Amino acid sequence: MAFTQSDVDAMQAAIGSGVRKVTFADGRSTEYQNLDAMLSALNIMRGDVAKAANAATRNSRRLIIGRVGRCR
Repeated sequence: MAFTQSDVDAMQAAIGSGVRKVTFADGRSTEYQNLDAMLSALNIMRGDVAKAANAATRNSRRLIIGRVGRCR
């Protein structure tokens, strides 16, 4: 399952407010045992979001037609 930035935001909000139950944007909810479990899950989520962002950037192509320089 790939996580999204909204999942990361929901987890950060839960950690910041001190609750252990997180409800995500798609309706899923999870109750974590402790803060360490939440922080571990948050790191995994951040990694998935970063991988998705890198994959999107890597798949884009650039075409450079020519370069214009200034003569001195």
